Amino acid sequence: MNDMGRFRRAVVEWAAGGVEAPAAAESARELAGGVGLRTVVLVEGGSDQVALESLAARLGRDLDAEGVSVVPLGGATSIGRFVDLCGPGGLDVRLAGLCDAGEERFFRRALERAGLASDLTRDGLEPLGFYVCDADLEDELIRSLGADAVQQVVDVQGELRSFRIFQNQPAQRERTVEQQLHRFMGTHKGRKAQYAHELVESLDLERTPRPLERLLAHV
Repeated sequence: MNDMGRFRRAVVEWAAGGVEAPAAAESARELAGGVGLRTVVLVEGGSDQVALESLAARLGRDLDAEGVSVVPLGGATSIGRFVDLCGPGGLDVRLAGLCDAGEERFFRRALERAGLASDLTRDGLEPLGFYVCDADLEDELIRSLGADAVQQVVDVQGELRSFRIFQNQPAQRERTVEQQLHRFMGTHKGRKAQYAHELVESLDLERTPRPLERLLAHV
């Protein structure tokens, strides 16, 4: 793990609180200076981090080397704590972020409470560097690639037979292929992150989902 990875881990431990929080806070502050931290990108989970870092790599960028740390929150409801720690009241670094449409309200409230804006709308989030997936990251990637291309990725991963069995489950039969693919990616731990990487690797960069494209352009 490099120093930026240690920074991410320290921030997550700091945000979690408990007896280890003071040591984690000290470590995060020290590492922030050592890595030349300039931006913290707050995302809901590990799959969002994987997608952003994979897309950046395809564009010839190394976010860690640029001083950009993509930090997974472990759930959108934690956003306020991370804004407090990394924003003006804490490390005081530039913030950006990515969230699902259903969790947008948590991001708006956290930014407003930190004094970064007031009466935020979705359009108002973007100048602050925060972008919303419709409905979530998996939906964005599935739409951009198309169902056929996504199934080809599933096949390459050796999971097409498992997906066909999944499609035949009673609860899935009335759903669209896109909906089935979306649900399939969330059925096993680690599968969302796996497919976040593989789908980004298969993406036509001319069809990059808007929230990902705009966020990377912002940072």
